Amino acid sequence: MRDRLIQSGAVLALAGSFVAAGFLQPKLVEIADRDELRYTDISIDGAPPIVAIGTAIGALRGLIVDYLWIKVTIQKEKGLFYEVMADAGLITKLQPRFPDVWAFHGHNMAYNISVMTNTQEERWAWVNAGINLVRNEGIRYNPNDLILGKELSFWFSHKLDGVADDAHLFYKRKFAEEWTYMLGVPPYDLEQRTAWIKAIADAPDTMPELEAKVPGMKEFVADLTERLKPLGTRYEFGTGERFLKLYGQWLAQQVSPYAKALRIRASTDGAAALIGVFDATFGDEKNREIGDKLIAFIRKRTLIDHYNMDPQLMYEFTRDTGPLDWRHPAAHALYWARRGTQFGEDRLLRDQLEAFKVINNDRQEIQAMQTLARSGLVSYDPFSGDNVTRLNDPRWILVLDRYFEKLYDKHYETRGAGADTFTNLHENFMRQAVRELYRLGDTESAQRILDKLDRLYGSGSFNPNGYYQKPLEDFVREQLYGEFEMQPEVVRSDVYAALERGFREGLLLDNQKLLEDSLEYARDLTIFFRESSTNDFVTKFGEGRMKDLLGSLEDSIPAVFTRILLDNSQPMLDRLVIYRKAPDDLKLVVYDRVRANLEREYASSRLQQTGMSFAQAFPEPPGLAEYRAQQAEAAKAREAEKVKDNTSEAERK
Repeated sequence: MRDRLIQSGAVLALAGSFVAAGFLQPKLVEIADRDELRYTDISIDGAPPIVAIGTAIGALRGLIVDYLWIKVTIQKEKGLFYEVMADAGLITKLQPRFPDVWAFHGHNMAYNISVMTNTQEERWAWVNAGINLVRNEGIRYNPNDLILGKELSFWFSHKLDGVADDAHLFYKRKFAEEWTYMLGVPPYDLEQRTAWIKAIADAPDTMPELEAKVPGMKEFVADLTERLKPLGTRYEFGTGERFLKLYGQWLAQQVSPYAKALRIRASTDGAAALIGVFDATFGDEKNREIGDKLIAFIRKRTLIDHYNMDPQLMYEFTRDTGPLDWRHPAAHALYWARRGTQFGEDRLLRDQLEAFKVINNDRQEIQAMQTLARSGLVSYDPFSGDNVTRLNDPRWILVLDRYFEKLYDKHYETRGAGADTFTNLHENFMRQAVRELYRLGDTESAQRILDKLDRLYGSGSFNPNGYYQKPLEDFVREQLYGEFEMQPEVVRSDVYAALERGFREGLLLDNQKLLEDSLEYARDLTIFFRESSTNDFVTKFGEGRMKDLLGSLEDSIPAVFTRILLDNSQPMLDRLVIYRKAPDDLKLVVYDRVRANLEREYASSRLQQTGMSFAQAFPEPPGLAEYRAQQAEAAKAREAEKVKDNTSEAERK
């Protein structure tokens, strides 16, 4: 009897506790909202069902989640990544407002599971799944969390834009293809690019608003819908990612050299009919304005609904930073880092112990700018099967310089290294920028940066020095050569890098001055290094221990040109253009070196499908027979000289 009374009392106490918790829950939620104790501004109202379910479970949720976290940790240590997926997914449902579980789950997909797959396609699917999970779900449920934005930014920078993953070139191709179809090719000019993305941001939010705002839109959409009906549901009109991809493929095909050369039209009757519909609607000049506004609206809805990206922020970030190209992963790295700053850093800056998280996120953003300066000019033909062309974009140099000032002021009083966290990156990058701008002929900007370096790190620094007070030309020369005297082993790579950029960008972009400057720089550096008194030590074997690290310029130029022509990370069409534009005397030197490998690669290239033979694509340079004969005679002369030297040596002994 006594036991029954105790049990009944316990049950009543438990029931009373649940009732009391129910009464207290609204007050606790109100306090959490008022004091910003959550990772979102509104905790329950308007939240997705997943949040309401997790909240309704109450205190029991904590016990379940604790058990699942222990289980997941054990499974991860055993390498049971697929098993981790199921339990981590349950944790996200129970704790959707807990950002760490989204980051854990996404990282598991993008890194741990992806590398266990057997094909590039499978690996890309898992990387994309990890990104989508955090971007499309985690950040929707935790819109004010900086750390999720920082993690996402890092994945774009490291996994997609980096080179650590064996499939990184495949990732870059798939990413550029996806965003070519979603947004098209942006204008080069910054002002035009800003207006281009603003047109998307300013598009109406709903179809009724669009039809009411644009005369003739309702009729155009009705006509388009009617034309597409016979093609089936696969090609029906819609305002989301599926239809936009169809349009993007059609648009890319209009300007693709490969599509024109290969006469690519469609692989099925339905696809052919779709192209005919698009040609008759979007391709009709009289519909150009209406069609552009419809696509701007669909792009806006796709960015918001499918990618959880705000077109207004994309416009503002382009306007306030620089020429963002959304086909480049670094543009997305910048977006998510900056978005995290805008919506989440205030919560962390209130606590000095959390300030390092803000600094790390800011570092992600400025490193994305650095990447865009080095490879932000993107060119990609999704019909080629080639890799993405990525060239230097010096427009980002001054952007990074301005942003450094902002970060320095922002973190001047931050605990620890604070603002000094960014000074080494800034000084080293801007030194390189002086050299780059000087070689590009923009001496005014180069001098302006040099003067600023002097104010910050030279005569105006806490430890005044005259390092940056030299004339511009002397600074460029002395800095380069001073560094090479300290690290002579990097001279060859620097000469090769200068020549490579000259050939890639100078020939590909018809920038004759860049090509000439690169050749002059390589020539001057070669002469300096080989003739420097500090490098004249000869070993007992008769070799120049230091100066022979770098061959003559006559050796360096064809070596670099050969490397470019055989670099299959460079699109075949780009290499064809570079070869065609190169001087004949250079082609003579490298032709026999590259022909066999290049011909094998060309045989599997889509260019070969145009009917153009290898001999037509990469014709023999004039005078090749005579050059071969000269080389044969020179080889005989060297061999004869060698025999003569060996005979003399034997006689002396």
